[in-house]
Amino acid sequence: MTELVKTGVEGLDSILNGGIVKNAAVLISGNPGTGKSILGLQYLYNGVDQFDEGGIYLTFEETEDDIQQAAESIGFDRWQEYVESGRITVYDKHALLRDGDFSSTLDRILDDLRDTNYDRLVLDSLTMFQLFFEDEKDQRQYLLKFIDILKDSGLTSLLTTEQSAIFPETDIGLENFLTDGNIYLIQSPAGATSNRYIWVAKMRKQSIKNSMFPLEIAQGGIKVFEQAAGFSMVGESPPWFGEETE
Repeated sequence: MTELVKTGVEGLDSILNGGIVKNAAVLISGNPGTGKSILGLQYLYNGVDQFDEGGIYLTFEETEDDIQQAAESIGFDRWQEYVESGRITVYDKHALLRDGDFSSTLDRILDDLRDTNYDRLVLDSLTMFQLFFEDEKDQRQYLLKFIDILKDSGLTSLLTTEQSAIFPETDIGLENFLTDGNIYLIQSPAGATSNRYIWVAKMRKQSIKNSMFPLEIAQGGIKVFEQAAGFSMVGESPPWFGEETE
């Protein structure tokens, strides 16, 4: 029987039919401001807070203080407590870029991951990760190496990436084909406001509900509404992409 890792995000585990396959690497794609980083923070925080599973947060763009402020601003009040106790480890931009040579930095981090006793990992973002490589061949080589070590280390991982197109099918990159699952966060204009949706497009080794579901970002993080009628900001039913898939 396939072992699943619960995200703890209200509504998300339901449309995933229980959670994410253990040791999977899942790509979280979306435009800026769609909630990718919040989802990553929530995934790690819930791991410790609800399931006693430690996590690692890798960021090429933020400092550890930035991450703490972002987590606490959304209601993850015990974030720093979990960091100080070692239940969550943060590699910020200073730690990741201090060697000056990115290949050396990546090798150091990968060596650390081989010895980890953690269960979850978030990389925010894969977009910055890929900027360090000159061509697609190098991107593929290092991304495959990175994902293989995550799996060998027993980590169930979320990798965020920036998406330039509003509609995901128009902006498919190499990383989509190398990961085990693809989740899109979508923000569509709606007059003076905007509507937010989540679409689980692909998950290997498990069945999913791959409709587009509305979501809300509020204190406490992301909440997904499996029934569109339960989402007060949405004026009409979200688009439907298909039936359950496997």
